[in-house]
Amino acid sequence: MSRGQPSLRWRLVLRLASLQAVLLSILAILIVGALWMTGSVISLQPEDETIDAIAQSIERAKDGALGVKSTPALAARRVELPDLWFVVRDHAGSTVTEGKVPQAYAGIGGTLDGIGQARFGSNFGGNIVPVARLQWVGSPVGEIQVLTGVEGSVSPSRAMAATGLVFFSTLLPLLIVTAVATMVAAPLVVRRAFSSLDSAVTRAGQIDVDRQGTRLPVEDVPQEILPLVEAINDALSRLDEGHERQKRLFAHLAHEWRTPVAILQARLDGLPPGPLKERIFEDTVRLATLAEQFLDLQRLNHRFEPAPVNLVDVARHVVSELAPLAIAANYEPCFHADEDAVEIIGDRVALERAVANLVQNAIQHGGRKGAITVDVSRATGITVTDEGKGIPADQRGRIFEPFHRLTGYGKGFGLGLNLVQEIARLHGGQVSVLEGSSGGAAFRLTFPSAA
Repeated sequence: MSRGQPSLRWRLVLRLASLQAVLLSILAILIVGALWMTGSVISLQPEDETIDAIAQSIERAKDGALGVKSTPALAARRVELPDLWFVVRDHAGSTVTEGKVPQAYAGIGGTLDGIGQARFGSNFGGNIVPVARLQWVGSPVGEIQVLTGVEGSVSPSRAMAATGLVFFSTLLPLLIVTAVATMVAAPLVVRRAFSSLDSAVTRAGQIDVDRQGTRLPVEDVPQEILPLVEAINDALSRLDEGHERQKRLFAHLAHEWRTPVAILQARLDGLPPGPLKERIFEDTVRLATLAEQFLDLQRLNHRFEPAPVNLVDVARHVVSELAPLAIAANYEPCFHADEDAVEIIGDRVALERAVANLVQNAIQHGGRKGAITVDVSRATGITVTDEGKGIPADQRGRIFEPFHRLTGYGKGFGLGLNLVQEIARLHGGQVSVLEGSSGGAAFRLTFPSAA
């Protein structure tokens, strides 16, 4: 997977976490709002604003008597409440009043010194007593008792402060805990939901041209992704059917090709010797080789039973079989082996075909001069070397591609070297091209057990 591609898993996790955070925030706000409205969390009363303004305006004279100084807050309350009244008393019994104090509260005095705060008011028996609030609060002159009415409103700054207190003390911790829980739990949930796709990805990695019939599993695949998996399986079925038709076509063509080539070779035997016969003979061999290469490509699609194979015997047999063709093309065939047996596990027929293709490639592109040497070594495997003009270094990377031919290097079909590469791959080895000691090309087949 490319690192630049967005992650569907984390996209789902983030969206799930965001949705959950929004829903929980709304729910928390509704809960806090309901508690606020009922006074269970924090209660903002208009008289609180009035009591604070009164307390901050109290001063004490030199003789110890309480007085009231004008402050912006108190002035604002006086403007808002033209009938503002209050009674302020300290622990020493000193009092100060302002406004028209209701008769019911004029004589309370020090009878309520032991009460921290209280709310009064009544309409019992037709006698209406206005609502009032009494509270002991701090002030610039010490603790005082303030008794005042409950009219007025709450300032925006006080409301904002109360809202911030509720948010940071209740809502924010709830959101943090929820976010952490979501970021931990959501990936686990999404990962489990994607577990069925992991098996499909693993199976998709096993799809190969040599493994027809591989299908993606549909068990436990989410319903939303099931159509995509089924479409891929249908496409794989069509590819397998097309591959089978192609195999049958190539096999049929290769077999049909053999008949006219065999007839042509038989008629060549009756011709008198000469350069023209040699040329036609080489062309006929090339046609026969092409037919065999098509058949070899089909054989490679089937698994072979591995068995011990002696690379020395394989190389010696190929050299002896192709020696007449090499000699007829003006080459000197040479064979060399460091020891009598270099064994690997593989398919002898396929290995013989690989070495034969390398030797035929040398015959075709070796410049019709010098020697074609087949060397077998436990350290380097099988090396086929000619004394031609070699292969340019910048073109060596493409010579093993199917149907790729180098310009000016004969009339091959571009299948032989690709077939050699496939045979080497099936045996766990590799084929490489080097520069020969005499400047020609050197193709080397190496295998794990031969190294």
